[in-house]
Amino acid sequence: MLSGCATVGSQEDAAAGKATSLLAAVGAGDGEAACALLAPDTITTVAEDEPCPEAILDKSLPRPGAVVETSVYGQWAQVKLTDDTIFLAAFPEGWRVVAAGCTPRASRPYDCTVEGD
Repeated sequence: MLSGCATVGSQEDAAAGKATSLLAAVGAGDGEAACALLAPDTITTVAEDEPCPEAILDKSLPRPGAVVETSVYGQWAQVKLTDDTIFLAAFPEGWRVVAAGCTPRASRPYDCTVEGD
């Protein structure tokens, strides 16, 4: 998991970087790079009907917008961009995307086009 010595600001920067990298990879048509940024359970869900590199490109994720806000809550992070909200979890190798293409729904959980079980 993330080092206890890392500052919240550096954790936020790292999470935001992974979030924008995912959307940039999808926008560039690089499904391999996009899948490399996903958490294992998210890969399993995305690759339910076809290999992850093809499936992730079919999810209609937006191009990366500007990062509006990044929040880190222990081993979880939320990155709000102008056109998307992405949720991440800390793994030994760093932040991994657990959900993307997320939009808020009043008092209900976010609706995400990419998410793990």
